[in-house]
Amino acid sequence: MTKKRVVVTGMGVVSPYGVGSDKLWDGVVNGRSAVSKIENMGDMSGHTVLIGGEIKETVFNPIDYFEPKEARRLDKFLQYAIVAAREAVNDSKILESGIDPYKFGVIVGSAAGGFHTIEKSYADMLNKGPTKCSPFTIPMLICDMGAGKISIEMGAKGVNKAVVSACATSAHCIGDAFRTIQYGEADAIIAGGSEAVICMIGLGAFTAAKTLSKRNDEPQKASRPYDKDRDGFVMAEGAGILILEELEHAKKRGAKIYAEIIGYGQTGDAHDVVAPCPDGSSAAKAMEFALNDAGINPTDVQYINTHGTSTHLGDIAETMAISKIFGDKTKNPSLRVSSTKSATGHMLGASGAAESVICINAIRNSIIPPTINLDNLDEEVADLNYVPNKAEHINVDIALTNSFGFGGHNAVLIYKKYN
Repeated sequence: MTKKRVVVTGMGVVSPYGVGSDKLWDGVVNGRSAVSKIENMGDMSGHTVLIGGEIKETVFNPIDYFEPKEARRLDKFLQYAIVAAREAVNDSKILESGIDPYKFGVIVGSAAGGFHTIEKSYADMLNKGPTKCSPFTIPMLICDMGAGKISIEMGAKGVNKAVVSACATSAHCIGDAFRTIQYGEADAIIAGGSEAVICMIGLGAFTAAKTLSKRNDEPQKASRPYDKDRDGFVMAEGAGILILEELEHAKKRGAKIYAEIIGYGQTGDAHDVVAPCPDGSSAAKAMEFALNDAGINPTDVQYINTHGTSTHLGDIAETMAISKIFGDKTKNPSLRVSSTKSATGHMLGASGAAESVICINAIRNSIIPPTINLDNLDEEVADLNYVPNKAEHINVDIALTNSFGFGGHNAVLIYKKYN
């Protein structure tokens, strides 16, 4: 059978910059860091990491989007997922098309689910008794509930699931949605991910794992992928949602088309639960699979949005992987590579979807967003052009985004200018 073509017809984002995909793009393309001192946790005594890409109450107040009772019954990750989905659905106007509800699906995941709810419920049980947590605790914390809530609100009765693959979660969700539409099982799918782990357990556990930057005195300079002075990643929160739609269905209803998704690759490192495969071989294979799926050559890609978390091992492994497939900057001087996590921090399971939005905007605007805070390039990763500190105006027909997760999960997505 001939695979169907799939396009992006709507985008929605909740990020530390605020609500809206335009706010995310404006922040990263202009090199504005979204990292700051954490404010919403209250007492930070005992914590050695005090910074994050936190969504402040000044840019997201749940009461602006939900009735007070409903807001109390939604973990933060669910609030972000639902609001981002509303943004994407409204942007696409998909509900106005009279779409068959059984051909309209949702694939939205989360790496961690309701950490805030777990933390509060455990405290309630310790202080009040083992049955004294909220009766809504389970639907507030399980990772699939973003998909469930969005499906209910939007009347989407088709495929409904949540992929959970750590920091590759939303990339896998988008990739699986792409495949589902390609094979004719859906006309449109709401796809992406959401995360909210800036809380006692999230911050404490990642700190204990020695993965986070402790540059507390300079929050906006803490996330510095590929820089010699990097000391770990910066945790962030948010949600990214795309509306993926079968091309002919989109054309028939006169939908606005942002870009076409043309390739998806996925592999496993089979190496370590946290550290990436040192030579980047499995990540490279995922990129190779995505290129083969798209039917393009490495030289057809102008921009790669890297996983680029600002960890020593991760930055080196990904650089090796990219160089293996695309060649270094001497062999492929036109390729541009950047990590926008330098500006946003790392939104964990939401990052692949948020960075897909960034890739699509790079294609539409012919601008490569920069890797900020790249002041002293590490010689171990000097093989590529990382677009340091300032955006570049370059035509982008095809962009690729990498997402790699704890457990050795690798997902690669490729987007193309629609014409």
